[in-house]
Amino acid sequence: MSREIGQSRWHAWWINGALAVLAVISLAPLAWMLSVSFMPSGQASQFPPPLLPAHATLANYHALASRTGMGGNFLNSLVVSLGITLGSLLFNTLAGYAFAKLRFAGRERVFQMLLAALVIPAQVAMLPLFLLMKQMGLVNTFGGVVIPALASVFGIFLVRQYARSIPDELLEAARIDGASEARIFFQIVLPMLKPVLVTLAIFTFMGAWNDFMWPLIVLTDQEHYTLPVALASLSREHIQDVEMMMAGAVVTVLPVLLLFLVLQRYYIQGLLLGSVKG
Repeated sequence: MSREIGQSRWHAWWINGALAVLAVISLAPLAWMLSVSFMPSGQASQFPPPLLPAHATLANYHALASRTGMGGNFLNSLVVSLGITLGSLLFNTLAGYAFAKLRFAGRERVFQMLLAALVIPAQVAMLPLFLLMKQMGLVNTFGGVVIPALASVFGIFLVRQYARSIPDELLEAARIDGASEARIFFQIVLPMLKPVLVTLAIFTFMGAWNDFMWPLIVLTDQEHYTLPVALASLSREHIQDVEMMMAGAVVTVLPVLLLFLVLQRYYIQGLLLGSVKG
């Protein structure tokens, strides 16, 4: 018995040690990026590259705000990400609830077609979507970035799977009492969907904040760039200024990283909602 306990402890130490090593390897680039962002200009180009700044400075962040206009790009990303998140919560929640609880002709067939669309790469639809935005006059506007992302198949599926757990008897009782469908949705269904709405908001905000390809296609003026696009432009213009580019990377990564760390419990639950609630 003692031998089995010793072996189990050894396996636990081995697994935890391996996980710790992998965590260090994964976090090392982020830690060095943060360190370089505080280095004086030119220090990161030395050989061998230093791990810590000789004299920590905020000059790179000041230059980032004053010379490159990254402060405006930060606001652009915030506006776009919040707009997409709020719109996605509205449309995906309405559609997911309809597919879960409302009966209408062709409901299952339409939902199956939506699921089939998940296998189509997003890049395939970018050209016709861009032409559509051009016809609507939304190229080089925040609307051109926000509107195509207001509803997603994944969001509809996530809400539908959770909404299926709401008892039908509860909804039927509300209808018998004379409640309208709008009142049922906003006063009964919406509060019960709160866990999945938090999860969907996290997924959507992180995806919108990190999106690079679509804003790059739709936005043409630098003053409209979101942070990922502005950072790519910065790397072309200031390729020798490694410290300032790393400061830009920190500004881009840090908000969404903090959001994930604070709300990771809901993020992980979102991966399990379909299997648990379906």
